[in-house]
Amino acid sequence: MDDPFDAGAAGILRQPKAVWATAGASVVAFMGIGLVDPILPSIAKGLDATAGQVSLLFTSYFLITAVAMLVTGFVSSRIGGRRTLLLGLAFVVVFAGLAGTSGSVAELVGFRAGWGLGNALFVSTALAVIVGAAAGGSAAAILLYESALGLGMACGPLLGALLGNQSWRYPFFGTAFLMAVGFLCITAFLKEQPKPARRTSLLDPLRALGHGGLASAAASAFFYNYTFFTVLAFTPFVLNMTPYRSGAVFFGWGVLLAVFSVLVAPRLQERLGSLKVLGGSLVLLAADVLVLGYGDHTTAVVCTILSGAFIGVNNTVYTELALGVSDAPRPVASAGYNFVRWFAAAAAPFFAPRIEEWTDIHVPFVVAAVTAVLGAAVVLVRRKSLTHEAEELEPRHSAEDSVAVFAG
Repeated sequence: MDDPFDAGAAGILRQPKAVWATAGASVVAFMGIGLVDPILPSIAKGLDATAGQVSLLFTSYFLITAVAMLVTGFVSSRIGGRRTLLLGLAFVVVFAGLAGTSGSVAELVGFRAGWGLGNALFVSTALAVIVGAAAGGSAAAILLYESALGLGMACGPLLGALLGNQSWRYPFFGTAFLMAVGFLCITAFLKEQPKPARRTSLLDPLRALGHGGLASAAASAFFYNYTFFTVLAFTPFVLNMTPYRSGAVFFGWGVLLAVFSVLVAPRLQERLGSLKVLGGSLVLLAADVLVLGYGDHTTAVVCTILSGAFIGVNNTVYTELALGVSDAPRPVASAGYNFVRWFAAAAAPFFAPRIEEWTDIHVPFVVAAVTAVLGAAVVLVRRKSLTHEAEELEPRHSAEDSVAVFAG
């Protein structure tokens, strides 16, 4: 595959309307991950809820996302990419809109779960649709999608802050509106894409996890994701800032995540190798969250932003471990890997505030540091099962792989 970073700007810009429509909707879809970050304290105040109750917004979202990993390939291989995108967008429009009308935190958590199902259906299909509809080869299309991912992750907290400063309900209504626009654009401009030659079964991702290397990568990523989403879901309560200030912090976090994932990590891998980069980055992330938990407010802000760099590196390297270590088809390997790791994304927002209630505000970050080290330990202990990827497949890393695994 051509290196997408060598694609010229002209190749990126000269795309059909269908590609722009799908890429635009992708930006909004990725915004949804960090959208609620700046408004978590506002939601807790508005609904008279505890930090633990509000953090369930992440738990329900990612729990459904994890289970949906077994379903998305099954659905898209039967009804086609266009219909899968529209189905996912329809779920997001309905449930994001309903979330804005919630009268209790329980309702909001439930609507957020429906939103997670829609987002899983959409983002797991969007890359294939963009590549299939793109003009001028896949490289420019992949870079366009990767840019959408980075823009969405960085701007989600900003959108949440901008709208949430007036009311915590507005970001949900805003997302529903933007996704409705995306639904109309895809309906108007995107033609149906060819269906896969082979239908994916519900059990294929689970069977793929029978491979020792893929299982090891998924186990390590499980521990890492607990750390990742402790930062994302619990830190806003620790910072206790206005939506604008919190949005700015997580915008910086998202920018570092995007830059280190796309530009820095591949260069580090070329020099040091995947396993050394991953182990080192996990240990540095552990140190960062430990300092975050015990430092003063300014230190916590700096460490929150800095964690985006380590998370960006880890996301890229885990991509290769998931897609390159086994002989399973890449969509199937990605689904099995994401099925395991998203459970940790659901667990961290649930346990972090409860650990604080049982102990003190520092201990959730101690636990997060320990899980990052455990992720590195799995890589160390299981390095022989991962060396096939590290030694042979690393040069074949591509942006397509990165977005496929990160998006599910």
